[in-house]
Amino acid sequence: MVDGRRARGERRRRALLEAALRVVERDGVAGVGHRSVAREAGVPATSATYYYATLDDLLIATLTWSAEEMASSFRSLPPTPAAFARFLADAVGPHRGRTMAEYELYLLAARRPELRPAARRWLDLVAEAVGPGEPVALRALLAGLDGLLIQGLIAEVPPVAREFEPVVSLLMPGRRPPRATLGP
Repeated sequence: MVDGRRARGERRRRALLEAALRVVERDGVAGVGHRSVAREAGVPATSATYYYATLDDLLIATLTWSAEEMASSFRSLPPTPAAFARFLADAVGPHRGRTMAEYELYLLAARRPELRPAARRWLDLVAEAVGPGEPVALRALLAGLDGLLIQGLIAEVPPVAREFEPVVSLLMPGRRPPRATLGP
């Protein structure tokens, strides 16, 4: 019985976190409230406050969960420029709304110190996913990926993988971008 309750509780927590991210995607962080998230998750309003006493608790948990989800999918990538470029293209193309919501939460940490550990967790998780490397090169890669994602999000037409690949090649330690040919 206890295991069943625990499993139900975990499912409800996850449903609330997924719902919170959808609310941020649709309405921005300003739209996040215990009631709006519970309604989105299809659970009683009291569930949101039961699992997350404050909105900060809910936002921190959503940012942490989202970072872990993204890092998990990043970990499954082969460490090649082509794979990273496809990941970026998906993030600013088909998954654009989710990426925007994640960045909105990530940037909220600049104003809300209580969110900063969760935002830094994203960097730690991606660094782990990329694997060991020279710290400066790793930091440059992470900063470059963040920059490419933000640029992709504000582009009129989302970049495709082949547009990202030369830049990712340049950012990845030990790699160089393919040379462009200027003609015959």
